[in-house]
Amino acid sequence: MNKKKLILTAFILVALAQLYVPAKMIFDKEDILAKGKEYKFKTAPIDPNDPFRGKYIALRYEENTFKVQNEGEWMSNETIYVILATDKDGFAKIHSVSKVKPQGNRDFVKAKVRYFTNSYDKEINIEYPFNRFYMEEYKAPVAEKAYREALSDSAKVTYALIRIKDGDAVIKDVLIDGISINEIVKNKKNNKK
Repeated sequence: MNKKKLILTAFILVALAQLYVPAKMIFDKEDILAKGKEYKFKTAPIDPNDPFRGKYIALRYEENTFKVQNEGEWMSNETIYVILATDKDGFAKIHSVSKVKPQGNRDFVKAKVRYFTNSYDKEINIEYPFNRFYMEEYKAPVAEKAYREALSDSAKVTYALIRIKDGDAVIKDVLIDGISINEIVKNKKNNKK
């Protein structure tokens, strides 16, 4: 009888742990969306041959390189902290990059060093943790096409709206000329009818 209680208790604890982990992940992302500071990251064209597209829009950002004093101090795939500022138009700009987590009330995002551009420029290329905007499966191809068309038109402004809190980031939306990609997809679907 004692063994059955022990097994039942262990089972309940394992079940609760399995529920806790995804619930905590969801709660953390929702907390960032609710309380994080919003930044607009201008997007840039991407390689059109992304083999994984379909359920998300692959994003790349204009503000993804930073000049460093000594490129030998930085390693590929190393975790870094990108301290942010905004330009006159409200778009995110890199203020500085650090290997140490910033203290105080500085806005920053935890990222990785992707690679060095070259030793002459002494620039590191930054890989942000928010390079995919997931959408419903049937919307993603239409959104990807609209996004690519907007990127090829220099008159259009494309950007991702990112919420940042304590170094963690979540994509809130992707916008083309201030219009949500979801709204653009909805309008394209309605125009086909």
